[in-house]
Amino acid sequence: MSIKKAVEKIDTQGALLVFPLDNRPQPLSLWAELYPRSEMKWEWDENGDDRVAKLWHLRTELSECKKVVYTKWYKGRATFFSRSVFAALLKELAFHPQSTRSLTQTAQRVFQILEQDSPLSTKVIKKEAGLRGKDQESAYGKALKTLWERGLIVGFGEVEDGAFPSLAIGASQLLFDDLWEEAKLLKPAEAQSRLEFLFNSQPLFKKEFEKIKRGLEEAKPEWVKKGKILGSDIFLRK
Repeated sequence: MSIKKAVEKIDTQGALLVFPLDNRPQPLSLWAELYPRSEMKWEWDENGDDRVAKLWHLRTELSECKKVVYTKWYKGRATFFSRSVFAALLKELAFHPQSTRSLTQTAQRVFQILEQDSPLSTKVIKKEAGLRGKDQESAYGKALKTLWERGLIVGFGEVEDGAFPSLAIGASQLLFDDLWEEAKLLKPAEAQSRLEFLFNSQPLFKKEFEKIKRGLEEAKPEWVKKGKILGSDIFLRK
């Protein structure tokens, strides 16, 4: 199991989950690509399949190599994108007019912190955003979910953050600035073509993409949702 082989698998498919969902064939996963006839079992004791732990560690190495992009894009699951497909995803989601305008205040705060300094550990992000404590877990989780879905953040290695290492998170624009610039110049037709390449073999990824895109189309800027236009309060009917 090598970085080179894993990158080849991700580039060939356009995007892969790291581990399969309940060993189902879809969405495609890096595990199934590397071990096509092996059922994956979450067993971490001495009698468990050591390939699970090895792939978990490979995930960290891959996230830092910059040859692919690591996110938690598909339903919060560990997902790797090829560079080409991720640039297209940025074009369609991160560059959507409502992508940052409709973020909640919590998501905006987290995103602004990461735009200033990336990558950061969970512990540091929560501290800087004032989101420490169990009562803030839900708000933090929802904020990250939105940022992951829109391609605004990526995972980049791990940080010793207490008893267990935590995923380091950064702004896509900072950690993959070349892809950000590529996405900015990408023609819509080319972006759609790259995504169709992915969706042809990953229909569940297409379904997820369409759901996120539809949510952006229906989203309202945060200042509108709070009933404020040019500093004046207004009453908004549902």
